[in-house]
Amino acid sequence: MILADDARFDEFGYAGNKIIQTPNIDKLAARGVVFNNAYVTTAICVVSRASIFTGQHARAHGIWNFSDPVGHERWQRTYPHLLRASGYYTGMIGKFGIGRKPEHLPSDDFDFWRSRPGNLSYFDKSSPEHLTKRIGDQALEFLSTAPANKPWCLNIGFKAPHAQDKAPREFPPDARDEELYKDAAIAPPPTATDEAFKKLPQSVQRSEGRKRWLVRFATDEMALETTRDIYRLVTGMDREVGRILDELEKRGMLENTLIIFTSDNGFALGDRGMSDKWYMYEEGVRVPLVIVPPRGAAKSASKRIDDMTLNIDFAPTMLDYAGVKIPEKMQGVSLRPLLEKKKRGKTPAWRTEFFYEHRTLPKMIPPSEGVRSGKWKYIRWTSETPVTEELFDLEADPNELNNLAGNPTMAETLQKMRERCETLKAQAGGSL
Repeated sequence: MILADDARFDEFGYAGNKIIQTPNIDKLAARGVVFNNAYVTTAICVVSRASIFTGQHARAHGIWNFSDPVGHERWQRTYPHLLRASGYYTGMIGKFGIGRKPEHLPSDDFDFWRSRPGNLSYFDKSSPEHLTKRIGDQALEFLSTAPANKPWCLNIGFKAPHAQDKAPREFPPDARDEELYKDAAIAPPPTATDEAFKKLPQSVQRSEGRKRWLVRFATDEMALETTRDIYRLVTGMDREVGRILDELEKRGMLENTLIIFTSDNGFALGDRGMSDKWYMYEEGVRVPLVIVPPRGAAKSASKRIDDMTLNIDFAPTMLDYAGVKIPEKMQGVSLRPLLEKKKRGKTPAWRTEFFYEHRTLPKMIPPSEGVRSGKWKYIRWTSETPVTEELFDLEADPNELNNLAGNPTMAETLQKMRERCETLKAQAGGSL
């Protein structure tokens, strides 16, 4: 399980980005299956990672804040615990992302643990070595220690390309990558306009996303340098992915390993005059997803799949391939039917919508909830008085700039999306 941090869905060569250099992740995509419509159910590190481990919406697993420990009872329902209980040798490297104290971490429930609480730092005072390189080294160490007579599961939590928040240079790359993209003219996102910003709800305009935009994207030069550094971090991560794949091949493990590459959420590169994730717009909730099934699995009819997938699907997918029973409390579904559907076989029935919710740090990030279907996106900003609603026709308006919630001709559609939001929220479970 290779997890990037704050990587956008379009920051990779395989995704059509003509500037960024990601040759190893591109090879992974060529070898496996690319999911074009992969999303997270809450776009913030701690909640998304809890959802990945548990296969549950935030309402079900109950972890909303950075200080929330995963807890013994919750951890018993996670895929790393269930795999280890079934005989797997398990490892955790890099960013775990849940809990702020060492005692909050389930380090004793892994055979190989190389993680610490918090957001980690790209550089330690004691060494000039970049964190991304150190994580790559630790991944190779894990592979060298994995017993030959046991299956294994390695979880790699890269920090890249997440910011070193409030540092003089917030996205510091490996020294080897300093010269990359120095002359690259990276175009800003199409929604990086003052007009798009003014269309946001008032609470969003005043939120943390705008404050961080001011120090990262407020001028053309600032935006370009920020984006170049983010691209450098992604390329540095790609180099370590290449080292890991080479080591798997060298050890004869590559063909018999399920590989998942994804991110905990997306990131706004100045989109809508904002920075970071959190909000339900595509740049924040859509993530990269490449899966390489192990040898012997039936091959997918397609190398690119448009079916809607969620971060809560990874846990049941891994348990399914491992032959471990999937707990009933896991709300995600195994992606194996999509990965292995035959060309002439039956296309498996699949979700066509999902519920999104964000409740973390409500004084900094306006709480929101909504539904994303194939054609429609409905967003409800619950801290606004009265509640502000947004409705977008994604087919006609993929950049989500034309809010139809106040259009009388859309009243019936709006009401249907409100009702779907309530239904899906109830199915997500729990209460606040």
